Amino acid sequence: MDFEVYNAQNLCYDFSMDKKFVEIYTDGACSGNPGTGGWGAVLIYGEHKREMFGAEENTTNNRMELTAIIKGLEALKFPCRVNLYSDSSYSVDPFNKNWIEGWMLRGWRTAGKDDVKNVDLWQRLVELTRVHEVTFIKVKGHADNELNNRCDKLARDAIKTLQKPAEVKLPENI
Repeated sequence: MDFEVYNAQNLCYDFSMDKKFVEIYTDGACSGNPGTGGWGAVLIYGEHKREMFGAEENTTNNRMELTAIIKGLEALKFPCRVNLYSDSSYSVDPFNKNWIEGWMLRGWRTAGKDDVKNVDLWQRLVELTRVHEVTFIKVKGHADNELNNRCDKLARDAIKTLQKPAEVKLPENI
């Protein structure tokens, strides 16, 4: 029997048996913190695999970790069930330990009454978790997880694209 379930904001519908299952691996990196940052994501649906990456100037590692997750979820064309793998406790713990709910209830303040950093990204990520049924899974970074390592390489290679030195043309008489 199919039925619709709407969350409080009516942003999410759920035909649980009909949702596609996707795995997303993500990683972020930064050269300097703040500095030039990159993110990478690998999306897997059945036998299909898609790699994504990007870079930004003057950012932080935590922003890149969140950006990788957001970009991966934004790439999905339909509401999906998602296992999302990240080596970032910063990104995973707020969902798995229910901190995010407290932050929202306190007007995006931590339990210590400090402003939540990167609130723009957290808010976008919350929106996406209302569309997709996301399970956040913490993996060990820089270890034997092939796809996490691939995401790390994508992120670091993306950084290099912004760090390439400009070509300098010397006068012909030198």
